[in-house]
Amino acid sequence: MKTSELIAEAVSLPVEERTRMVENLLSSLNPPETEVDRAWASVAHRRLDELRSGQVEAVAGEAVFERIRLLYAK
Repeated sequence: MKTSELIAEAVSLPVEERTRMVENLLSSLNPPETEVDRAWASVAHRRLDELRSGQVEAVAGEAVFERIRLLYAK
């Protein structure tokens, strides 16, 4: 089967199936590093817990980028 045929068939799939296909193709190009992924997941869970508990307060992305712009504008 030619690549163009595969693409045409893939485009005709429901969005959920296309998403799964894209995820699989991308992970085949850049396989996950299990140990690194676990470490990042641990950090993400800890940060989420901190947000939910009120231990830390979320900052809007726009505010963060404005601080960075001001920092490097000097």
